[in-house]
Amino acid sequence: MIKLIGVLIVVIGFMLKLDTIAVVTVAGVVTGFVGGLSFNEILTTLGEAFVKNRNMLVFLASLPVIGLLEDNGLRERSASLIGNIKNATTGKLLSVYMVIRAFAAAFSLRLGGHVQFIRPLINPMAEGAAENKYGELTEKDREDIKGLSAAVENYGNFYAQNVFIASSGVLLMVGTLNELGYETTALEVSKGAIPIAFVATIFAIIQFLMFDKKLDKRFEARKMEKTKN
Repeated sequence: MIKLIGVLIVVIGFMLKLDTIAVVTVAGVVTGFVGGLSFNEILTTLGEAFVKNRNMLVFLASLPVIGLLEDNGLRERSASLIGNIKNATTGKLLSVYMVIRAFAAAFSLRLGGHVQFIRPLINPMAEGAAENKYGELTEKDREDIKGLSAAVENYGNFYAQNVFIASSGVLLMVGTLNELGYETTALEVSKGAIPIAFVATIFAIIQFLMFDKKLDKRFEARKMEKTKN
């Protein structure tokens, strides 16, 4: 049980509102000593953990930058930009992004993300397209568009990522199937994912274009209601 002392240190450190990095580092060092590791082994373990998770640190470092951009009008400029494009609709915009996102996932290109791309860019542009066509949006309209904007990121990444032959999902499936006695290769799994990505893209585009039709009917009904009143 003494090896769990690191958890206690973290809890106490957070309760006292001490420096987070210092608390976690001390907890790791103390746990290593209690577990019988030498000081060099502890430093090696910490260094390896840092290197393995450096991509997460890059992601965290990008959050303040995105926040500053939003504070300085990134969302407004995105909405204004799409508003200046004639015939742009929410469904068409999301359909184009779906194709781009699926293509990027198929080649393991680091594009997209709800925090980095959807919230500051795609969602404001989708709302801007709707406002440009229909005028003022209701809260329900905005929530529906927000949901579809989040969905397009999930569709593109989830269904197309296994097209890339060296993706972690493909390697996991190959390893699991081979262990179970089903001999297969990464190339076979990747080929099997291609029609899935294609069908998912088609269905997503249909959903987005149907949403345009839904908005047409919704605003037509509101217009008729205003006329009656």
